[in-house]
Amino acid sequence: MANRKQQTGNVVAVCWSKNKGERKTNIAEAQLLENHGLENDAHAGDGHRQISLLAIESINKMREKGLDVNPGDFAENITTEGINLVHLPLGGKLRVGNDVELEVTQIGKECHDRCAIYYQAGDCVMPREGIFVKVLKGGRVKTGDEISAP
Repeated sequence: MANRKQQTGNVVAVCWSKNKGERKTNIAEAQLLENHGLENDAHAGDGHRQISLLAIESINKMREKGLDVNPGDFAENITTEGINLVHLPLGGKLRVGNDVELEVTQIGKECHDRCAIYYQAGDCVMPREGIFVKVLKGGRVKTGDEISAP
């Protein structure tokens, strides 16, 4: 098997919501808890989808369709830039900042109910281009942190 080239990017936004099914607010910095997710976030828990990530490049695709969307609008916890999330392997590791380690557990998701974004644009990128991870090692994550996939 060929060696993968390390990908490096950065964190554009760190987002949180109190309730499931709503857009998340960019809070710029948060604590990620080992085997749990983003502290106090509605989606945190002990499952395999503890944190969701979406690339700003994906959000920009929706902007090109005329939508006024921003990080957190797709209910992602971490918005990244410069790293090709959907091509990471299941079980692949991500490092964020100095301490946080994540493991890719799911690429994309099935959308049972169409979200508000879908109805506005006729499309939504999160089911195809968002990824889910579990927190192997917790710590602080903030906007501007480096994110890498070795």
